[in-house]
Order: sequence, then structure tokens, then C-alpha cells
Amino acid sequence: MDPRRVDLPVPGTGERLGVIRHGHYGRPVLVFPSEAGRAEDFESNGMVEAVRGLVDGGRVSFFCVDSLDAWSWSDRSVSIEERARRHATYEQWLDRVVIPFIHEETRGPHELITLGVSMGAYHAVHYAFQRADVAPLALGLSGNYDVGTWHAWGERGDATYFANPTDYVAGLHGDHLDWLRSRLSVLLVCGRGAWETHPTGALPSSIRFAELLADKQITHQLDLWGEDVAHDWPWWQRQLAHHLPRFC
Repeated sequence: MDPRRVDLPVPGTGERLGVIRHGHYGRPVLVFPSEAGRAEDFESNGMVEAVRGLVDGGRVSFFCVDSLDAWSWSDRSVSIEERARRHATYEQWLDRVVIPFIHEETRGPHELITLGVSMGAYHAVHYAFQRADVAPLALGLSGNYDVGTWHAWGERGDATYFANPTDYVAGLHGDHLDWLRSRLSVLLVCGRGAWETHPTGALPSSIRFAELLADKQITHQLDLWGEDVAHDWPWWQRQLAHHLPRFC
């Protein structure tokens, strides 16, 4: 099946964001791009080719989405709280439009994997926490899971708290925590090389977030690669090829 881009409406706005499918069968994977990226980026940066055997063999089907980061998290002209409120619009698009689209395409519903690199790793992990009912497995490559470190300014309120995994995971308790323990698995992968600490903060954030998951007894794995492993696509290709086959 040749990949095709479908532009889907964003609820409450006049905007449309794109979804591109790669693969004809297999476990569906919801793929988030790096910061302010587009659905085309996953293929154009060699990620589909890195696991071509899984795609052609009908073991995995990628659904790559556009980001809304340029209007939300990447817009440093507005406060962190306003950015978080804008991000909620993106989550509504995922919930109301993208997930039903994936179910229709796959004749589902089927359990999803969420996947992302860099800021996309944040989206993948955060969305799985919000929707573990449909996406019980998240793969985050070189992610920073604390939005408070993203050139944040202004007062942080509820919108920021509930959009920030480092905040709300620390506060999890009771029945909801028990359900997440029974349902959700998180894989965090990060290198120790160029750009993983500065300026992205991915390495310290991945380590800290894994500690939070361990404290809450949420199923997870932290896989740290070597000091030659940079925050860049060639390494994400290798990491994806290393880990994805065991999940599909």
C-alpha cells in the first residue's frame, strides 16, 4: 500500500492536520514527529526503511501525524499555561478524529503503540498515560518529559500540571494508579552522546522519569545507549529497529 496523506479537521478550529499511513496490516503504531514536525518526517528520515521488513511483512502499520507544536509548546511568546491549554486542542483532535480514523482503517479497535522521537517522545508517552485504554504501550526515543524545562515562563496552573508527565505521575495514587499499573508499559530510550543532555535535556529527563515510574511501580524499561549515541535520526533508526520487533 502506497502511503497517502489524509488531512483531518481539528475540532473547534478551521484547521486540518495530516495523517499518513505506512503498511497494510499489523499492529497499529501512532507516530508523533519531532518538534513542530509533520507526518512526512518519519519516512523522509529513514524510520520506515529501518523496519521495512516489519512493514512489508504485515507486522506493523504506522499512522504518522502532524504536530501542532508551532502553535502550542514551541510558541515561546505565550506563557507555559497558555501553551498547555493550546495543547489540549491537539489532544482533542487525537481523541475525536485520529483514533476513530485509525480504527476505521484497521477495522478495529486494536491496541495501539505510541511512538515518538525528541518532543514526539513526550507526545507518545503523555498520550499513552491519557489513553492507556487504547494505547497501552509507549516508546519514547530521546524525550524530555518535563514541560517546565521547555523555556517555560509564567505561572503554572492546572493545564500545565495535567500536560506534564513529570508532575502528574508523581501525584498518581489510588484506583487510577492501580489501573495504570495493570495496563500501561513505557519504554524510554536515550543516548549519552551529543545533544542528549544539552540543549535537549533528554538524558537527565529520561533518567528522572524512569525513577518516577519505578517509584509508582508502573511497568517500564530504561535503555541508555553509549556516549557516541547522539540526539539524531540515524541513531533513532537503530533504536527503533532494535526494539520494535518484539512488540509486533
